[in-house]
Amino acid sequence: MTTINEIMEYLDYLFPDPRCELHYTKDYELLIAVMLSAQTTDKRVNMVTSVLFQKYPNLESLRDAEIQDIIDIIRPIGTFERKANNIKLIASKLLEKGGTVPNDRVFLESLSGVGRKTANVVLSNLFETNCIAVDTHVSRVSKRLGLAFDNDDVVTIEKKLTQKFPTEKLGRLHHQLVLFGRYYCKAVKPECDTCKLKKICKRRYEK
Repeated sequence: MTTINEIMEYLDYLFPDPRCELHYTKDYELLIAVMLSAQTTDKRVNMVTSVLFQKYPNLESLRDAEIQDIIDIIRPIGTFERKANNIKLIASKLLEKGGTVPNDRVFLESLSGVGRKTANVVLSNLFETNCIAVDTHVSRVSKRLGLAFDNDDVVTIEKKLTQKFPTEKLGRLHHQLVLFGRYYCKAVKPECDTCKLKKICKRRYEK
């Protein structure tokens, strides 16, 4: 338990007010932004959504938009054809549901391009659901800190983190682990020398 407390205390020190770095002003904008963030950076997603959501300011306009125009807007993020199609399908399904993102995991995971990770991010941010989403950053940090094994998949890592950390801290912890992995415990050249968790790190510096 001491290790868990050490991790939480250090993350609280580094990120006292952790927040999602994706930009959004409406519930569906967050859902679409998280879907778009797969295999790319939040910075690139924010760049394209600033254009997309200004040109198409509601679900109806997104649903009815020309697919090629959406492709042209989101092209910088990669896999743009599939993601453009997902945007239109998500908009259509949300309109059928009344035009808002529901607090319903089953429905969210039924949407095109939306898996468990995306659903967890949406549920945590919009409805303060106590859950943790495992992306590449969370996975890497969890394995380096010995919270998961190298061969654990994302579902296994999520279960382990859920068991190890207080339930009421999971949403906050998700953002902290993402930010820690993004800016400190990076995939390449992690900042091990100044890290206060290096004594419990299982991987140390990876050359």
